[in-house]
Amino acid sequence: MIKKCLLLVATMMVSICASAQFQEGKGYIGASLTGLDLHYNAQDGLNVGLEAKAGFFPWDNLMILGNVSAVHNGSEAVADHISIGAGGRYYITQNGLYLGAGVKFLHANHSYNDVMPGLEVGYAFFLNRSVTIEPAIYYDQSFKSSRYSTIGFKLGVGVYLFDD
Repeated sequence: MIKKCLLLVATMMVSICASAQFQEGKGYIGASLTGLDLHYNAQDGLNVGLEAKAGFFPWDNLMILGNVSAVHNGSEAVADHISIGAGGRYYITQNGLYLGAGVKFLHANHSYNDVMPGLEVGYAFFLNRSVTIEPAIYYDQSFKSSRYSTIGFKLGVGVYLFDD
């Protein structure tokens, strides 16, 4: 009985702490190791990359994001794909579940350029009041060719910035 009461109190505390994270006017910075994203497409196979993100909450539960990323797929080039993009996240529940959508411009090592809209579903696991671990599943649709469309998993770290 005591364990159940403690679990209930802990759950309420996490919910209360998490609700403050997604409020209007807050900032966000993050990075994802997209090599753990283990994404696969027909053109490149398995890839390893790094993504940096910055965001802002113009309204409660809604974040706008900008990102830049570099991906290496085992060829001789240091970065085989470089992209820059913008998007947003909507936090469905106050405990961290989110839906994301965006678009990015991708430059692939002198072979092609592409515009790729994408979707993602993720979860922000709070380690403390502002730092999160953020696993996500995503899909990027290529306008160039369906061979370049990508599905994957990524693991990121986020920091929610406060003004207090």
